[in-house]
Amino acid sequence: MEFTEKKVLVFGTGISGVAAANLLENAGAEVVLFDGNEKLDKAHVLENFTEGKTPELYVGVLPEEVEKELDLVVLSPGVPVDLPLVLRLKEAGLPIWGEIELAYRCKKGDVLAITGTNGKTTTTALLGEIMKTAYPHVHVVGNIGIPYTGVVTEDTDDTVTVAEISSFQLETIDSFCPCVSAILNITPDHLNRHHTMENYIAAKLSIAKNQGPEQTCVLNYEDEVLRERAKELSAHVVFFSSLTQLEEGVYLKGDKIVYAHDGQVEDVIATDELNILGRHNHENAMAATAMALNYGVSLDHIRQALRAFQAVEHRIEYVTEKRGVRFYNDSKGTNPDAAIKGIQAMDRPTYLIGGGYDKQSEYTEWINSFDGKVKKLVLIGQTREKIAEAADACGFHDYVFADSLQEAVDICYENAQNGEAVLLSPACASWGMFPNYEVRGKMFKEMVHALKE
Repeated sequence: MEFTEKKVLVFGTGISGVAAANLLENAGAEVVLFDGNEKLDKAHVLENFTEGKTPELYVGVLPEEVEKELDLVVLSPGVPVDLPLVLRLKEAGLPIWGEIELAYRCKKGDVLAITGTNGKTTTTALLGEIMKTAYPHVHVVGNIGIPYTGVVTEDTDDTVTVAEISSFQLETIDSFCPCVSAILNITPDHLNRHHTMENYIAAKLSIAKNQGPEQTCVLNYEDEVLRERAKELSAHVVFFSSLTQLEEGVYLKGDKIVYAHDGQVEDVIATDELNILGRHNHENAMAATAMALNYGVSLDHIRQALRAFQAVEHRIEYVTEKRGVRFYNDSKGTNPDAAIKGIQAMDRPTYLIGGGYDKQSEYTEWINSFDGKVKKLVLIGQTREKIAEAADACGFHDYVFADSLQEAVDICYENAQNGEAVLLSPACASWGMFPNYEVRGKMFKEMVHALKE
């Protein structure tokens, strides 16, 4: 779509919305910004735009006369697609895009895209590092914190973009078609947004909806949903597995990641050469490897990047040791399945901080994964009673409530002994207590570093 003289509504004024609005302004569009929060600080939002290119900004209610003038709507990821206003604009025949779709329409070069319930950020960072060893111009964008629309104007024909894409962003794609995609896993998450598991699965699978046999989709063989739904995809499917020996694909053979293809098996890397712990991280490394190989990157470049890669912040991140107690920040464990990975990575008795915003998750499987490792569960946030009920039902009664993250840290530190660990792995979103999981993780680390020995 040519954007010159088109009137475009950007719905949402966060990082993604501002980046999309700036891109559209520079492309010659007439931009209208809207946010449903009537208490929004309008002046603060408009500071993100250069003088002379300041868009119209409406908060609370979008005037009907503005609706009638629109040519396109761009939704920020946090805006549900079933809001009455969005449905009304869609019924009026307006294209409804997300900022990922907008960026894709403006991009040069190739895109490799990653989604999944868990592991997206680590896999995206890994693949980004692999690509940087092999190509001179690489962007790492998306749900990882850098809006795609914020960097797409820097693209050249040789640019390789690695994008982490959430289910929220996938709801609003249209023509988006990555050269290589990956779906790492699908477990219940964001059901407060998607309402049903089938809707959530459909959103994740849509990353491959425009791919054909000339493009590749990398899937986790051990995920039953993905193994079954692979048959529905038009893309060339490549599997990775941590438990099964594959005839074709990337899998774990003993303590080595290997690549099977054309009747031969090649060693990629030994797991003890990696600086990231746990089976889930071996899966992330396998997914990144499979994507890179199917884009044409050499094994030498892949090995170089895998050996050098360090753990992503907020994902089972070692913070420090005090009085013989080790502290780990797993603030990105925002759902029970992700938090299970955090527990599995612990190799000592653990005081666990959990709880937060309720995404309509179930916590039984998480609690059953404690497997004798968790000495005490310290619960915070709006889900603490719900989690406590699940814990009681599972026969786990070593829990206490805390009214803040600081109180939770203090309780853990007062009780933990030399040789034990404290793990922040909430199994819940941060909203209501913190703006996002990054802020929650940073505050946790600050609190830990401030503890007196």
